[in-house]
Amino acid sequence: MTKLNPSAAAGGSQPPARRRRKKLAPSQKYEVFTSVLTSSATQRELAEKYGVDRTTIRSICATAKQGALDALAAAVPGRRGKTGQEIELQDARAEIERLKATICEQAVSLHLEKGKDGWD
Repeated sequence: MTKLNPSAAAGGSQPPARRRRKKLAPSQKYEVFTSVLTSSATQRELAEKYGVDRTTIRSICATAKQGALDALAAAVPGRRGKTGQEIELQDARAEIERLKATICEQAVSLHLEKGKDGWD
């Protein structure tokens, strides 16, 4: 025996069930982007194939395009691109140098303010 929703049993209408949001793997997103790029499939066909909305397909393409543009803008001819870890290390080293300079400035300021006293 199945249980019925009270509103369904009384003849009322139920709102349609929400679809679960489907998440695509990065490899699938890449396939979607290359398919749109090469015009081998339309956005509608890809949306039906992967079970997502067309806006999801458009979003994947926009994100991939922006990522490619950012990577190309950051690239310097003749040099390999830096990884996220290398960029983070470079930023940390710059922060260390900034802090060292601040400490030196404070030490000089303290020395000028209090003067040079001996250890006695």
